[in-house]
Amino acid sequence: MRRFQVLSLARTDVRLIPILALALATWIALPISSEAKVVSQVIDLPVKVLDAQGKSVEHAIKVTIVRDDARPKSPFLILNHGRGKNREVHGRTSVSPYLDNARYFVSKGYAVFMPLRMGYGATAGPDLENSGICAAKNYPPGYEAGAQQTVAVIAYARQLAFIDADNGLVVGQSYGGTIAIAMASKGAAGVKAVINFAGGGGGNPDERPERPCGIDRLTALFAGYGVNARIPTLWLYSANDKFWGPQLPRDWFQAFIDRGGKGQFIELPPYKENGHPSFTGNPQVWQPHVERFLATCCTVQRSDLQDKPVLRPPQDVRALRKH
Repeated sequence: MRRFQVLSLARTDVRLIPILALALATWIALPISSEAKVVSQVIDLPVKVLDAQGKSVEHAIKVTIVRDDARPKSPFLILNHGRGKNREVHGRTSVSPYLDNARYFVSKGYAVFMPLRMGYGATAGPDLENSGICAAKNYPPGYEAGAQQTVAVIAYARQLAFIDADNGLVVGQSYGGTIAIAMASKGAAGVKAVINFAGGGGGNPDERPERPCGIDRLTALFAGYGVNARIPTLWLYSANDKFWGPQLPRDWFQAFIDRGGKGQFIELPPYKENGHPSFTGNPQVWQPHVERFLATCCTVQRSDLQDKPVLRPPQDVRALRKH
């Protein structure tokens, strides 16, 4: 297994940056109250990752933290974003579409860490997740790079005073969902379970609907993750996911289970013309499944947050460490 390194956390340059546009809009739209509990901040976390050629790459990634500051200890939850179809889309990537998802998980007791991985949005840097042309996709190095960054975020989160270091989740959407399954095989400290929303790779619903690149290689990838996976996994896919179709995700899940992985597969109902973004677009259909799953593996004390908690402006994470 490739190693990672978190660079000089004690000297990490934690700089306040403006909250992403959607987060700021949300904050402004909601009434500010002295009873507010949910806070959000963005940090720069230096990490070291190996690329596909085994070369070490050092870069700082943006990590958005959303949590209930009234809770003295919260389990951590790492939430990984997906991947766009080209470099232009990658450059516009942000975690803003996942803020409602983050607040939902905060309402369940978690402190949520959303890394913006190398090659995306404000983090910029090299695109370590590019797996090559469709006819010759080399998937493992890209997901390994995402997993290494996830491990680095976990290491950072676990040393914070407000985090329950022994209880955590890894969650991901699309490309990030596959990273979550990759993490199930790593035995990362404190991770109790993972949740995969619409995970896969190499999909193009416009040019190759339901037929991603290198289907056999993807199946082998998920099978390989099953060999060392020892924690529970939850897989959720919409019946009309135009990236993968209805059958391929079941094949990937079965390959994972056949090699020793543990998990549950949930087919979500169709969503609009393409169910791939059900995680952000149709939360009411998956939340009951997630809550039942968490009750079996990862129950935490319920918070007293309202359904739509107030999101404060970003704060200096150094101040939060005093809580």
